[in-house]
Amino acid sequence: MLTQKYLPHYTYNDYKNWEGRWELIEGIPFAMSPAPTLRHQIVSNKIAWQLEELLKDCKECRALLPVDWKISEDTVVQPDNLVICYPIKNNIYITKSPTIIFEVVSKSTQEKDEHVKFEIYEREGVKYYVLVYPEENLAKVFELINGRYVKLIDATDETLKFNLKNCSIDFDFSKIWE
Repeated sequence: MLTQKYLPHYTYNDYKNWEGRWELIEGIPFAMSPAPTLRHQIVSNKIAWQLEELLKDCKECRALLPVDWKISEDTVVQPDNLVICYPIKNNIYITKSPTIIFEVVSKSTQEKDEHVKFEIYEREGVKYYVLVYPEENLAKVFELINGRYVKLIDATDETLKFNLKNCSIDFDFSKIWE
């Protein structure tokens, strides 16, 4: 396509100087605005608290809130909630795939979360991808099996076991909607 030939292609060096919250996907900037709704923030916070509590005895894994995941020089994303099962090498961003990613879906991020990030996370080997729909009290949970995401469950009030590196957690979806 001719327009792609003339579009700017940004890199991490550009990205790190931008003001506000952005994601960079294959050289294209995506603004992280408007700010998430109150419902989005409440659900994300409940996910974070539950993950923190469930992982307190797991020595290798830890829960994180949005942090830069630098996938390549032209792709940097910020998942809403994530679990990593490896030591952090720097205090600026992560470079390896998380084990679990929760994206809290809003109208402004739905297309990106369901398609663009779905493909990126699948390609990058994220073991579990959870799309959370706060307005519907619904979470679609996918597991990476043979390099492809397979839907495990449409969770509302179920508890699901996530098998991590050397531990597992039983995540109770009913607790994030309260």
